[in-house]
This record gives sequence, C-alpha cells and structure tokens, in this order.
Amino acid sequence: MVKVTVLYDQPQDPAAFETYYWETHVPKHGQQIPNVIKLEANKAVGEDAPFYRSADLYFENMASFQASMGSPITQAAIADLDNFAKGRHKVLITEVQPVKSLATTKV
Repeated sequence: MVKVTVLYDQPQDPAAFETYYWETHVPKHGQQIPNVIKLEANKAVGEDAPFYRSADLYFENMASFQASMGSPITQAAIADLDNFAKGRHKVLITEVQPVKSLATTKV
C-alpha cells in the first residue's frame, strides 16, 4: 500500500483555511482523486503542534498511485493547493508497512 500525506503548516487565517478546505478542496478535489481507497483528514491537537492539519490518501499499490498522478483530476487537486496553502504544505509519499501490535490486555 502507498500513502500520500499532505502536511499543512499553520495558516495565516485558520477560519478561511477551514472554509476553503471543507467546502472546496476536499469535496471538489480530494474526494475525486482516482484510485484512492481511503482518505483521512486530520487536525493537529496541542498548543505547539508542528503542523496545523494533515491529509492521508491511501492507494492499493505504487501502480495505482502512479496511474492516479497522471489523471487530470489529481493534477487539478495538486494545483488547488496553491489556492489555500501556497508555500505552506509539504507532501510525503510512503510505502505502508503494517506492524502487528504486541500489546496485550490484562484484566
């Protein structure tokens, strides 16, 4: 599985960011990206969080990710980042490597 994580820096205007993010970017772009099997939007907690928000887009494998990157919908989503987070975001592409938890519950 391949995961694309978009890390958003603290916005200059959080209210404007949230409005654009939820009313425009996510429904018109993020939710339309082909081959995404899971999409998560995350908001940081804590006073000194290094990022304001993150988004995780999961793809079945590298081939499905690469095919998605060539689509006009994905290219429009990438271009839209400049409309609300220009110069205030970073992208990390990773291969997901699940780890089984060894924690046990004692009663």
